Amino acid sequence: MPLSDRDRAILDFEAEWRRHAGAKEEAIRADLGLSPARYYQLLGRLIETTDAQEHDPMLVKRLRRLRDERLRARLARAAGAPR
Repeated sequence: MPLSDRDRAILDFEAEWRRHAGAKEEAIRADLGLSPARYYQLLGRLIETTDAQEHDPMLVKRLRRLRDERLRARLARAAGAPR
């Protein structure tokens, strides 16, 4: 299924959000009309798609890497391993 306009807007926002003035959460609401929680849900699902990877491979790779690092850290803390 090809990316929707909203999907592209989310990916483009994530790639460029640092250029926005103010907090990211405020920019998500103002620019995309989404709550931050919904934005991150959609982004998390989106980065798993081939279409998103084709749209912006560097961004998707970075986001997947960051997600995987956070997951490993959570699992290590849960297992009682030192950081």
